[in-house]
Amino acid sequence: MVNISDKISFEDIIRVVIENEGVSIAPDINERVERSFDFLKSFAGKKVIYGINTGFGPMAQYRVDDDQLKELQFNIIRSHSCGAGAPLKDVYVRGSLLARLSTFLKGMSGVNRELTDLLVVFLNTGIYPVVPEHGGVGASGDLVQMAHIGLALIGEGDVMFKGVRRESSSVMKENGIKPLDIHIREGLAIANGTSVMSGIGAVNIYYSQKLIKWATRASVLMNEITFSYDDFASKPLNESRPHPGQLFIAQAMRNSFKSSKRLKKRVEELYDGENNQKIFEHKVQGYYSLRCVPQVLGPVYDTVKCAKEVVVTEFNSVCDNPVVDVATENIYHGGNFHGDYVSFEMDKLKIAITKLTMLMERQLNYLFHDKINGILPPFVNLGKLGLNYGLQAAQFTATSTTAESQALSNPMYVHSIPNNNDNQDIVSMGTNSALIAAKVVENAYQVMAIHYMALCQAIDYLDIAGELCSESKEIYSSIRKFFPKFIEDTPKYKDIESIISFLKEN
Repeated sequence: MVNISDKISFEDIIRVVIENEGVSIAPDINERVERSFDFLKSFAGKKVIYGINTGFGPMAQYRVDDDQLKELQFNIIRSHSCGAGAPLKDVYVRGSLLARLSTFLKGMSGVNRELTDLLVVFLNTGIYPVVPEHGGVGASGDLVQMAHIGLALIGEGDVMFKGVRRESSSVMKENGIKPLDIHIREGLAIANGTSVMSGIGAVNIYYSQKLIKWATRASVLMNEITFSYDDFASKPLNESRPHPGQLFIAQAMRNSFKSSKRLKKRVEELYDGENNQKIFEHKVQGYYSLRCVPQVLGPVYDTVKCAKEVVVTEFNSVCDNPVVDVATENIYHGGNFHGDYVSFEMDKLKIAITKLTMLMERQLNYLFHDKINGILPPFVNLGKLGLNYGLQAAQFTATSTTAESQALSNPMYVHSIPNNNDNQDIVSMGTNSALIAAKVVENAYQVMAIHYMALCQAIDYLDIAGELCSESKEIYSSIRKFFPKFIEDTPKYKDIESIISFLKEN
């Protein structure tokens, strides 16, 4: 159980969203929510406050009669529940629920505690509103997607419960849950913010971090397989260009190399004594996909780290409008719902993960191209050349998937289209950006899985498992437990799925 106090960490987010731990709220945090609601209730009176007694967006110029204020809040949920496309995965919705809860727990949204308690119940019971992927433009936040969450909370939408799509009302009744009522501004508060893009973003970052680790380990294996010189990862070389990511990747590779018997020492091979060779059979310098790993993966590491900081900040932010400030006894109107921070980071993240994918695809090509590597059969084919094909066709999948990610890496952040009677004249497209980044991350796992299939085949062909570093041996042994060495041609699509699951879960 994750107890949410003043600040939620990335580790807390992962425990709740990925590992499905429940949540509880510290008593002082609940009191903060109640104070915010009580202040708004006493402050509002006959004042004009956006979204409480006015219309929404360009309709804000119209005052709403006092006897229709509750209807107004229901109307924003119902009218904005107009998304289209495939439903978001449960994990993204779970992330969105947690992000919205975290916003409300800052005590600056003026919502009734009934709403925060209900979000806790949905998370702890595993009830996930059905949210279409298309709709929000990311400023007033994720209006359409969040409205679908609100629709489920008031008992009118659909939810996923135990893997089955059902009506929210029946699931709530079955679990003894009362649908949300409206007190002052709960409708607008639910819809108005960046919680969907942030929830998806947190999941993207989690799986991107894993990809960096697997890409680094694959790169260690590549250099072991090719019997590379190890000085490309050396401390003096990399510290002469001290970008944090480059230093991190180089250090990780050096740590692995310590227990390997498959790396050449340039000092011993080329500097020690006189060398009169005219043509060097072994490459004096490896191809860039082997030698420049710290320089390629370093920026990827730095980009993911920056995205993580931004998304965690967003989880710990007040991202709706207006903002109810008990401390100054005032209500402020502004644009904290604008999703540019998350949108920009998701664009940068997808570019970074595409570059990681390209590196893996180039390493894969190196393994498959016998005229380049000079030590392996074409396509690491352990069978009879001409009769058998090894992983020849699997390269098609890796290449086409990489190409798709390259096309998807064009930024969404700058694709603002004015809408809403030009009230929303510049928007973030943050949820689109997060969803496209999610597709790029998923593509990377597909390419990575094929790469690891090839790495294992290459190790068996060269019979070098016993010479690998300890981390490489462990990876090789773990994959070979469920993906054995093959000689005869067999369908590989299920093997790819199995390795993807292994990479995501380990």
